[in-house]
Parts: sequence; C-alpha cells; structure tokens
Amino acid sequence: MDTHNKMVIAIIQETDYNTTVDKLNSSGFFVTKLSSSGGFLRKKNSTILIGVEESKVQEVLDIIKTYAGRRIEKVYTIVTAANSSLYTGIESSVPVDTEVGGATVFVMDIDNMAKY
Repeated sequence: MDTHNKMVIAIIQETDYNTTVDKLNSSGFFVTKLSSSGGFLRKKNSTILIGVEESKVQEVLDIIKTYAGRRIEKVYTIVTAANSSLYTGIESSVPVDTEVGGATVFVMDIDNMAKY
C-alpha cells in the first residue's frame, strides 16, 4: 500500500513556538525549526516543518490552530492622566482586548520522506 506523505510548513509567532511544538511532539510528530522574521512590525517568527502521513494532516492543523492560531488576550496598557494640577503624573493600567497569535500554514505533497 502506497502511503501519501505531506509536508506541513507553518509560520508561527516565536511566543507560540514552545507550547505548539511541545503538543506536536507529545502527539508523536517530529518538528524541524527554522528561525525567521517578517510580517507586521517584523516580529520574530518560527517556521516549523512537519513531515506527516496524509491521514494525520488534519490532526497537525488542529494542534497548530489551537496553540498558535489567532486569539484574543487582555493586554494591559498604561494610560497617563491629562495635564492638570491635581492629577499630573498619575498613571493607570487599563485592560485592552488585543488579537495575538496567528499562523500561516502550507501543506504540500512530497514524493519521498526518509529518516536516517
């Protein structure tokens, strides 16, 4: 029986790398990391390569989406009071919902996959 193999290439934010790869590894997937940068504000990214049987591609995609996909998190930002003699220099921390994460994923056919 001929097995069809795929190469999953995922570009994820560096902050999501450890949790995503830990989950992939604990699920039996081997990952190769390439450091990369780009995108908005040139944030540091990781490009991960995962060779996988076609029947397991959806499992890999689900893990990437769960651990590196877009999500809303509260980020606390500092707000300084307007200049007035009574409140000059007073700062406050305000929670703001911010979209974080996100992955760009490519799935490609591969002709041969070998581990030496």
